[in-house]
Amino acid sequence: MIIGNVGVEPEMRFTPSGHPVTSFSVATNWLTTTAEGERKKETEWFSVTAWDRLAEQCNQIISKG
Repeated sequence: MIIGNVGVEPEMRFTPSGHPVTSFSVATNWLTTTAEGERKKETEWFSVTAWDRLAEQCNQIISKG
């Protein structure tokens, strides 16, 4: 499970055989503390690809932000 913010609008396309595919990216953020006691915000990006019915649902429901 990835919980974060969607970075770009999902992009739906179709394979040559007609199967829908949706791609988008998700950013997760967390705070860490350095040895000096300084708080630092870090971000990690995940690429997500959904197929078939889930691809259609992601394209309809998910939006940037």
